[in-house]
Amino acid sequence: MESNISVRYIVNDVDSAIEFYTKLLNFKLIMHPAPEFAIVKQSGVRLYLTKPSEKGGGGQKMSDGTMQSPGGWNRISIEIDDLDLKVEELKKLGGKFRNDIVIGVGGKQILLLDPSGNLIELFQYFQQWKPK
Repeated sequence: MESNISVRYIVNDVDSAIEFYTKLLNFKLIMHPAPEFAIVKQSGVRLYLTKPSEKGGGGQKMSDGTMQSPGGWNRISIEIDDLDLKVEELKKLGGKFRNDIVIGVGGKQILLLDPSGNLIELFQYFQQWKPK
């Protein structure tokens, strides 16, 4: 049996996260059953947007009392065909970036910030390294 894979991001405000992911990155809203939780999806990837909560669920306190918080360096990565063009489009839409475009061994990338400070890596493969 094949399992589905999802990524959970802890966010400060689920509604602003929904707006960011659907308007800037073309995710589709799948469900939003409570103010503390929503699921958006793109290309088979489901992203769980969860607000820290006293009510339970994915954003609840850990057993030691630690409250979850957004941000950090873990990230989803979205493949982009023309990174320079996409960055300019996102800047015009109010997108905020942690860095400038950097060049690596397999391509180039930039880190986009969602409204809670979670990272989205936008990545463009060099043509010779693009997976087939």
